Amino acid sequence: MGVLENVWWLLVLIGVMILIHELGHYWAARFFDVKVEAFSFGFGPRLFGFKRGETDFRFSLFLFGGYVKMAGEQAGDESAADPRSFQAKPRWQRLIVVAAGPIMNIVLAVALVTGLYTVRFPKVPEVKQPVIGFVKEDSAAAKAGIKEGDRVLAIEDIQAPTWEDITVKEIAAANRAVPVLLERAGTKAEEVVQVTPVLDEKNGIGVIGWSEAMPVQVASVEPGMEAERAGLKKGDVLIAADGQPVRSTLKLHEIMKLSQGKPVELTYVRDKQEQKVQVSPQQRTIDGQTRWLIGVRLESPVTLVSLSIPDAFRESVKANTRNAGLIFGFLKGIVERRMSPKSLEGPIRIAQISTEAAREGPTSFISLMAMVSLNLAIFNLLPVPILDGGVIVLLLIEMLMRRDLSLTVKEAVFKVGFVFLMMLVVFVLYNDLTKVLPG
Repeated sequence: MGVLENVWWLLVLIGVMILIHELGHYWAARFFDVKVEAFSFGFGPRLFGFKRGETDFRFSLFLFGGYVKMAGEQAGDESAADPRSFQAKPRWQRLIVVAAGPIMNIVLAVALVTGLYTVRFPKVPEVKQPVIGFVKEDSAAAKAGIKEGDRVLAIEDIQAPTWEDITVKEIAAANRAVPVLLERAGTKAEEVVQVTPVLDEKNGIGVIGWSEAMPVQVASVEPGMEAERAGLKKGDVLIAADGQPVRSTLKLHEIMKLSQGKPVELTYVRDKQEQKVQVSPQQRTIDGQTRWLIGVRLESPVTLVSLSIPDAFRESVKANTRNAGLIFGFLKGIVERRMSPKSLEGPIRIAQISTEAAREGPTSFISLMAMVSLNLAIFNLLPVPILDGGVIVLLLIEMLMRRDLSLTVKEAVFKVGFVFLMMLVVFVLYNDLTKVLPG
């Protein structure tokens, strides 16, 4: 049942991506009066469909993909001489037809996030020059001499960064030294330190081992655990543990771990009144890891608001721009061999992730769909032969040369691109299997 559920949600997710992507090519082709012979959802033998006008709209056997077949799409096609063929159109028109697919995926990503933000937008206090709330022992931050309470004034080329700015730099800078300008805790002294994010092999991103100072609020209390016995309630804000300031959930987890079950004095604020209580953490094994818990789910205070369409669109563009920067940073890290391609997700892992998102609810699934759509757009725009980006590059070269490349060159480029794409497919499938199979 689980496999069928994964396949179903993958088809829903990928189906929307394919439909929107291919509609971009189709609409652009029709706009420039290019004859479209087939619009296929899937590859391989035709299963069923219908014909409207001169186009065969079909479902094909292998549903993981799709294509729009235009007359004379390749220079050697018999119909290339047809005045309505793809090759007969001016190069700038062909470029727009090719680029329309990825552009539609970008439009979809922005539209989906805009729609989400008109319903619920997580509004968090945007703090310029944020304060470090936690530094993990033996982390890149600790080795660079960064301490709790230090304020980040700048990171690399960004002055007065928000924590989102910092996170983007951190994720994309694995194994590369990043200069950070700090205002030292308790003083006004400024100092530049070099911190080198460590590559997280599991997630394929850079990790510094720090977190922002944020209020730590009780989101819920687990029945029968220490927190309930001690009288903690939803909405309580924890400010200290055993006299140490708690500016991050990670800091509290560290203190509980070090206690090894001994009583810990918690200081919290309820109704603007500061109170204290003692709790004894209990040992639990979760996902194979031993943890010391008191039975609370913690969160940073976030206000959910509904934005107007213009504001939602503006925030959506910002979010998608930030995500695109992360994707490009990740790709750059792979090229520079600072980051591992093992973090690439293939269809098996995407199927699992899509099912998890669907179970969490529409918001999670739509958010995933927006991210996948953006990833698909960027992937297709890469200058790799056979992908849309590769075709765009060839067209730009021809526009600069003011003549067509020879058919021999085009065929050779296409073959190289096909081999690369097949190698990538094999790699991501193998990579997925190593993640999901035991051992």
